[in-house]
Amino acid sequence: MKRRLFQQLCAVVLSVTGLVGMSAVHAADEAPDVLIKRLASDVLTTIRDDAAIQAGDTGKIIGLVDTRIMPNVNFQRMTASAVGPGWRSATPEQQKRLQEEFKILLVRTYSGALSQVSDQAITVKPLRAAAEDTEVLVRTEVRGRGDPIQLDYRLEKTPGQGAGWKIYNFNVLGVWMVETYRSQFAQEINAKGIDGLIASLSARNRANAGAKKG
Repeated sequence: MKRRLFQQLCAVVLSVTGLVGMSAVHAADEAPDVLIKRLASDVLTTIRDDAAIQAGDTGKIIGLVDTRIMPNVNFQRMTASAVGPGWRSATPEQQKRLQEEFKILLVRTYSGALSQVSDQAITVKPLRAAAEDTEVLVRTEVRGRGDPIQLDYRLEKTPGQGAGWKIYNFNVLGVWMVETYRSQFAQEINAKGIDGLIASLSARNRANAGAKKG
């Protein structure tokens, strides 16, 4: 039951990071807690109204990830943090493959849980940050049936083109997503190197795809 709840909340996080698009100007000016609050409200409505997402349509969800979610996530940083020290020794092509396979893994792992989203609402807690901070922690609670559940985001402020706050990690039920995968990936890298990790992720994604078809 706890595992199912964890996957459900991770699916909400994955969706909250950007199913609803926004202009670059708006993103650059928007405070991080305001960003999370707006996206949370909009995306929960989107999930409830979209039968394909509720049914776990992986192709549609991957398309949404590419067009809407990635602009609100520093996915390179997220992947690099999950891979750990091995990221620095990886070639550009290996880093590209790691990001591709990690994205597919996240989407395929949590897409099925989207169908479980029903009456949840997300409450954003007051932000504790100075105006000059470039990294912040936005704390929220998921409220629905049962006790409120902790759901927190780490964001960084990025300069230049595409400037604005980007999510690079999230905490569900007291567990940080990046750290969870880092321990798994470290075992693969220690045993088989970066190419071994890529091969393992690719195999898991093919298996998940086959399970969906079955």
